[in-house]
Amino acid sequence: MEKAIIIAILLAVASCRTLVILENVLTKESHSSFLADLATKDVDIVYKYATDSSLTIKKYGESLYTNIVILAPSVSAFGNGVSANDFLTFLDDGGNIVMSASSDVGDSIKEIAAEVGIEIDDEGTSVIDHMNYDVSDVGDHDLIVADSFISSSVIVGESPKPILFKGVGMAADSDNALVIDILRASPTAYSHAANQDILEYPLAIGSSLLLVAGMQARNNARIVVFGSHDMLSDKFYNADVKAQGAEGGVQAAGNGEFASNVVDWALRRNGDLRFSNVKHNKAGEAPSDMAYRITDEVEYSIVIEEMRNGNWEAFKGSDVQLDFVRI
Repeated sequence: MEKAIIIAILLAVASCRTLVILENVLTKESHSSFLADLATKDVDIVYKYATDSSLTIKKYGESLYTNIVILAPSVSAFGNGVSANDFLTFLDDGGNIVMSASSDVGDSIKEIAAEVGIEIDDEGTSVIDHMNYDVSDVGDHDLIVADSFISSSVIVGESPKPILFKGVGMAADSDNALVIDILRASPTAYSHAANQDILEYPLAIGSSLLLVAGMQARNNARIVVFGSHDMLSDKFYNADVKAQGAEGGVQAAGNGEFASNVVDWALRRNGDLRFSNVKHNKAGEAPSDMAYRITDEVEYSIVIEEMRNGNWEAFKGSDVQLDFVRI
């Protein structure tokens, strides 16, 4: 009885908790704007460092959190024996994950991403684009301007602005149809180590190179991988952006708004659906659970709601489909 009560309490606590795993003590300062925005999303945040000996995700077999945000791109091993498999189990249990990677990406982050169909390029590589780099980049052209967003306002918002990106490239596993290309590189981009001869074909080139990728599992759990830890930093949030050779003046980078919208989707504050009040019956008759014949005229009704900015609203989709299965 006591254990049942403890589990019930843990479930209630987990329903509003988000674990943020930090690379080190400096991350809270360098990414303060990202973390401040996260705190506005009706979540109770618990901070831990990646190597913390008290780091844990489950207790008594139950998840302690609803969401996990990992801002520790170079971590090679998490504290307290927490493994990549523990995060994958968290996803299987319905939890959501947001994590950042970088050119110094560690094996743990790569392993988590690979298991959900997102392959992160090797440590030491960067996304390079000699045609779409920022005017402030006078070096390797790895500070790039990106605007190839997925056509989904639910994920990236309405009319997202170009963002600054400096980090590692990713590719989607062609066998995993659930991977979502949230932000792609331009057709002239490629992934490689800067200032090194290209002797082998890169992981990906052009529009097949992903900068931000996501996945919604069949249990509706979501994961998002930002290929750039820097793009979530205060420095990039407050930066101006202009692609080399582009017309017009500089404009404020859209990193903050873009990241906030993507995180809203990842934490299921946007784009989540639920249904209720399902009714069906032969035309003109009372609702019934009876089976129907091929020639029967059937009336079917259902209430569908969509999560928008943390609130349930009437679903306004135009692509709802009803299937009848013949036994």
